[in-house]
Amino acid sequence: MEFSEPMLSEEIRKIYKRQHPDMLDNRTYYTNLLRLQSELIKLQYWVEKTNAKVLIICEGRDSAGKGGVIKRITQRLNPRVARVVALQKPSDREMTQWYFQRYVPHLPAGGEIVLFDRSWYNRAGVERVMGFASDNQVEQFLQDVPEFERMLVRSGIIVLKYWFSITDEEQQLRFLTRIHDPMKQWKLSPMDLQSRVRWEDYTKAKEEMFERTNIPEAPWYIVEGNDKKRERLNCIEHILSKIPYEDVATEKVTLPERVFNPDYERRTLPDDLYVPKIY
Repeated sequence: MEFSEPMLSEEIRKIYKRQHPDMLDNRTYYTNLLRLQSELIKLQYWVEKTNAKVLIICEGRDSAGKGGVIKRITQRLNPRVARVVALQKPSDREMTQWYFQRYVPHLPAGGEIVLFDRSWYNRAGVERVMGFASDNQVEQFLQDVPEFERMLVRSGIIVLKYWFSITDEEQQLRFLTRIHDPMKQWKLSPMDLQSRVRWEDYTKAKEEMFERTNIPEAPWYIVEGNDKKRERLNCIEHILSKIPYEDVATEKVTLPERVFNPDYERRTLPDDLYVPKIY
């Protein structure tokens, strides 16, 4: 079991469940999640064996569930193979760089899977809507990003771009649950709150972003996220369908015999080195 359910009062929990009468049941969810995660491990072996480079870009509305999807993708994978990139806001120095420069060092090398938890598409979304980028900067980005992504694909990187979508009403409900959930209040940043005020502005920015950056070499895929369980399963299933991985033969692991040295005597360590046994 995973302890990711909101820590809410019974009253708020009942309201949330009433709004989601058709949510996927846990038995179906966990059965398929484990099946898909075992396939992700096969994908990992294939990526390592073939030196493949996989880039998964995760964008979407605030509270749309992309973080939960990323966690389930990487949950059972080797963090040295599959890593998550979630950059802070740019520093003063990075503000003067070529826009894509801060992202390039994080791109996958051979044998790596990289998941961007937000990416260069910040410029087409939050930076545009909140006024952090000028109209000229946004226009330059929208002209540049298709060719930048074509370059990535030509270099051998498998690029998958996902937009996680929820309804206006669902975002409102999730923000309210975060306000009442002490374990998730940290997720409500000032930018998140502004996304409620500027819902329509974000919609317009998203629509133009899709129109100008949905290219054949790196198309957008929209994942509906009102039901988080279905969202996670559908996204993982789609990722697996878009990468031509195969079963890779792995060597059988044999546990070696323990070697004992009759002349070695283990030392007694001082008590203050040990963590107190509170539990």
